[in-house]
Amino acid sequence: MGKKKTETIAMILAGGQGSRLGKLTKNLAKPAVNFGGKYRIIDFPLSNCSNSGIYNVGVLTQYQPLVLNTYIGIGSPWDLDRMNGGVRILPPYVSTEGGRWYRGTANAIYENIDFIKTYNPKYVLILSGDHIYKMDYSKVIKYHKQKNSQATIGVIKVDLEEASRFGIMNTKEDLSIYEFEEKPKEPKNDLASMGIYVFDWEVLKEYLETDDKDDESSNDFGKDIIPKMLNNNVRMYAYPFDSYWKDVGTIDSLWQANMDLLDNENELDLYDASWKIYSVNSMNPPNYITNTGIVKNSLLNEGCIVEGEVYESVLFPGVRVGKNAVIKSSVIMPNAVIEEGAIVEKAIVASDYIVKKDSKIGNKNSKEIYLAAY
Repeated sequence: MGKKKTETIAMILAGGQGSRLGKLTKNLAKPAVNFGGKYRIIDFPLSNCSNSGIYNVGVLTQYQPLVLNTYIGIGSPWDLDRMNGGVRILPPYVSTEGGRWYRGTANAIYENIDFIKTYNPKYVLILSGDHIYKMDYSKVIKYHKQKNSQATIGVIKVDLEEASRFGIMNTKEDLSIYEFEEKPKEPKNDLASMGIYVFDWEVLKEYLETDDKDDESSNDFGKDIIPKMLNNNVRMYAYPFDSYWKDVGTIDSLWQANMDLLDNENELDLYDASWKIYSVNSMNPPNYITNTGIVKNSLLNEGCIVEGEVYESVLFPGVRVGKNAVIKSSVIMPNAVIEEGAIVEKAIVASDYIVKKDSKIGNKNSKEIYLAAY
């Protein structure tokens, strides 16, 4: 017998390999990648859930889950360490039919139907664990109810030239979706799917069970579930989102999202006390900027020691910058060391990496961001 009905449960898909991030995700799931001087990417959907009053959260892990599992723990930083509900890590597991990896986004949810059933929810909110944004999910749920929708998809406007990289929602004037095109060569509009879905649970469950029996299916929401729902006239609406959102799936986009934080007018605004992004405290000592150190328009986290010069950059906890070293327009991840006289420009330096004395990495004129990682 299920628990008393819970209105909404959130399921965060956090098993992504993030291969386009190169060596940054060699031993790390993409949602566990560092961002913004003190966060990991997963902090954003977890904080959004907590701030939205959604306290029943499943995190579906798969690729290199150890760091992510340890980091999330019992969910204390996000107020998700609860006796009833809270956050639960959901890796692929061995059943009586044998164990296997999640085959796609829809299959990942299907494999956890029993977990969802224990909450007996009315709505299931499905999120990606690897995007940077702040969103009040309670507003999405409210919109879903007002529209009498059975499936609601978060959408954001993108440049029409870029639209062919996304799943595009074609809508009527009332924002009801009549067509979904996966990465169309000639997009009809600029409403791109954000990978944020609200489903009526009873409707979703039926489609997941049918999809699992379909040997031809790739078990994916965008490729399979959404098109099937549209073909069967399931009531589906687009929820427009018009604030900051970034898929940090490449080195360039990860660097740019960090640089965006240094803009005084950036929309993300990490200093908004009404919508905090929570994170695990690194427990480092205070920063120390010596009498030779210069820091301008940069984010520094705890435990940094700066003897050199830092301009328009983001430094994570425990970074050391030696005398006469210069860092410009760069992201320096936890415990990296920039030795004396070294120059780092328009680069990402991975955790624990040592930039050797008097060496130079990166180039301000380069179109690509340099990644220094072991």
